[in-house]
Amino acid sequence: MDHDSILEKATEIAQEAGRMVREVFPRTAIVEVDWKGPVNPVTKIDLDAEKLIVGRIREAFPDHRVLAEEGGGDEWRARGAPIWMIDPLDGTNNLAHGFPHVGISLAMVDEGVPVAGVVYDPLREETFSARMGGGATLNGDPISVSRVGQLAGAFLATGFPYDRTTAADNNVERLGYFLRRSQGVRRAGAAVLDLSYVACGRLDGFWEIRLSPWDVAAGVLLVREAGGLATDQRGELDCVSGDFVVASNGLIHSEMLRAISQAETG
Repeated sequence: MDHDSILEKATEIAQEAGRMVREVFPRTAIVEVDWKGPVNPVTKIDLDAEKLIVGRIREAFPDHRVLAEEGGGDEWRARGAPIWMIDPLDGTNNLAHGFPHVGISLAMVDEGVPVAGVVYDPLREETFSARMGGGATLNGDPISVSRVGQLAGAFLATGFPYDRTTAADNNVERLGYFLRRSQGVRRAGAAVLDLSYVACGRLDGFWEIRLSPWDVAAGVLLVREAGGLATDQRGELDCVSGDFVVASNGLIHSEMLRAISQAETG
């Protein structure tokens, strides 16, 4: 199956899961929430959506491997068949509080590199998709990153790790640094959408720490195929682990990396 057909099937699966999310929003009450940590919720719809997605992926691609947020799966760095990175619902805390900003992310990764990816916003019915070498689209129309050339004129986004109340590095120092050097920084609580927004030019840049592969694989591909850059904090392309992701329109990337370094060294 070629990458176009793979992307078409992934889009179909993401949209099917998205319909499940739309049916429960905003009726998913806080009483239906379980907790993986003090600020890390999981709802029934997370589990139901993941079950649907994993089942559809295994049916469509029986020879592929799977790694999903809630159920785990195969080791993504191991060589072998392509592996699907699945985030059935990014922004669970938003959903649990009736805040309408969530995304579903599916990415096929081959030899550590994302080659096809879909991010679906079920509440706005926006489908971001990309395949390696084929560009990126929003609802079928080509998208590209912004043309903002300086950090001082940039509109950015970030997020904070789930261990932010106890960890020595919780990203707050970097936030303060960027707030004083940009047009503004937003924290909307769904990294898959932040990356998608960089790809379509709504944001000029994004950085975050201690994410997971399913949070970033599709978004990294979207940004790159839309003409931007996605690296780690050192500027290296191997950022699919999610440990540290910096994504931008490319024009402000070096300034972002420099700002991150300066914020860390004081």
